[in-house]
Amino acid sequence: MSGEGANIPERLKGIEAAPGSPLACLIEEGYCIIRGAVPADDILGMARRLDERFEQTPFSVGPFHGHRTKRFHRLLARSPDSAALVMHPEVLGIARTILGRWCDFPELNLTQGVEVHPGAPAQIPHCDQAMWPAPKGLMEMSVNIMWPLGRFTAENGATRVWPRTHFKPQTADDVLAEPVVCEMEPGDVLLVLGSTVHAAGANRTAVPRRAAIVSYCLGWLKAYENQSLAYSPEFVRTLEPELQALLGYRWHRPNLGTYDGQCPSILLAAEVPDALATVDSLSPFHEPLVAAFAERAMAEVAAS
Repeated sequence: MSGEGANIPERLKGIEAAPGSPLACLIEEGYCIIRGAVPADDILGMARRLDERFEQTPFSVGPFHGHRTKRFHRLLARSPDSAALVMHPEVLGIARTILGRWCDFPELNLTQGVEVHPGAPAQIPHCDQAMWPAPKGLMEMSVNIMWPLGRFTAENGATRVWPRTHFKPQTADDVLAEPVVCEMEPGDVLLVLGSTVHAAGANRTAVPRRAAIVSYCLGWLKAYENQSLAYSPEFVRTLEPELQALLGYRWHRPNLGTYDGQCPSILLAAEVPDALATVDSLSPFHEPLVAAFAERAMAEVAAS
């Protein structure tokens, strides 16, 4: 079992994981690679079908996203193949296990196609959790997933990871050790905690390197990608229910992310009433407190 030793951050202790499993590695090192998570032919077919989308996408604006890097979002709408990556049972199960400590369920933080072009410099080392202005080191806020759409090598800009940097929040003054270069083949997948330092490498080859990124975050956080604007209700109706929920069509206790006082999944119904009753969606902490108070209050009313 993993999750009890001194070589694990305090916030992750108690999570059960088989020794040597991807989950155990993620907890202990802050990242893990699952080799052959999906058939390579499936990934390469997806990559071919995205050729036109990558060609049409302009280069990013700004040094973080990369002047020599192309990124497009709304991957579910632009690649039907991507739903299988978002819903990959082992990967999604790991994300749920990690993030489920601090929320009822995770939601999609973003989906993104990335193409790092020749001449692209190395990206600044960073933690994904830095985007949220909240205290660090108390919880995991996200789990980032990178699916290579071609070979990842040291020469073409494979993602670099600094193991065990998830033990404490990083500052600008920290001196980082040498990173691990995550060389991978199509079909492999890289999982990185939001608290782990990582970055794209420099592409010193003559060919772009591509990846699909899927990121999950705590269900009550403001996501990087505004899913309700990225995907219309008409499109979301075509997806399976669990994927609909990952896109935010599920409320989060207590009373977060509602539509007109109800679970937003009501928007996926054939007809949505114009007048809706506001419904409680209370957390296990709040529910007994509210129920007990309501009972006392009703008794006082009856006695008056």
